[in-house]
Amino acid sequence: MNLNRRHFLFILGATIGSFALDGYTLAEENIPSNERITMAEKTEDIVKLPPLPYPYEALEPYIDEQTMRFHHDKHHASYVKNLNAALTKHPELKSQSIEDLLKNLDDIPRDIQNIVCNNGGGHLNHTMFWTIMKPNGGGEPNKEIASAIKKDFGNFNNFKKQFNQAGAKHFGSGWTWLVLNKNDKLEVMSTANQNSPLSEGKYPIMGNDIWEHAYYLNYQNRRKDYLEAWWNVVNWDEVNKRFTVAKKSISL
Repeated sequence: MNLNRRHFLFILGATIGSFALDGYTLAEENIPSNERITMAEKTEDIVKLPPLPYPYEALEPYIDEQTMRFHHDKHHASYVKNLNAALTKHPELKSQSIEDLLKNLDDIPRDIQNIVCNNGGGHLNHTMFWTIMKPNGGGEPNKEIASAIKKDFGNFNNFKKQFNQAGAKHFGSGWTWLVLNKNDKLEVMSTANQNSPLSEGKYPIMGNDIWEHAYYLNYQNRRKDYLEAWWNVVNWDEVNKRFTVAKKSISL
């Protein structure tokens, strides 16, 4: 039976609330030190929810305003809240960057290991997600990332097809990614839940959120339509910046 919009919003709100209560909610990477997202802020030892770099409605009609409000203000905020709560148990971790924590999950105390994976990953993934989208985006990739895509995939259409297929075939919640691997080659992959490619030694250059909360209000169960529409908001300038950082990270 199809959910109407009001019914879905009720379920979505209830789900968010329950995740926040039980701490189960599922929160960039080796960026330059002056831009890193660290656990310790200058004023408070807490993780901060970054503001959207554009208005909630800026990505319409491809991503609607209400989805952006729920996605950023509720879901992302829950990852931040849960991550902060976990890190209060081990304040010695607050001086580390989130990307380093995710790269070295086995070194994190076991009592918060899953929480950091889920909520730290969710926070990092979404912080990336907001920036690689923009109003009046999309079109063909440019500059270095365009050349790299041509080298490793043949052409943009081949890459786009692989990327969309990875998202469409992924069972359940997760992300589909373009990453740079240790062999300095681009590849498409998907991860479950809020898992980060960093935990597998791969640098996330761009990714699309395929959790239902990212698209259900506008696309219902039509994930393929959402995946196709998403290309209209891709911020290739930001993707190029991340590709530059990825090459430096892999070479270290």
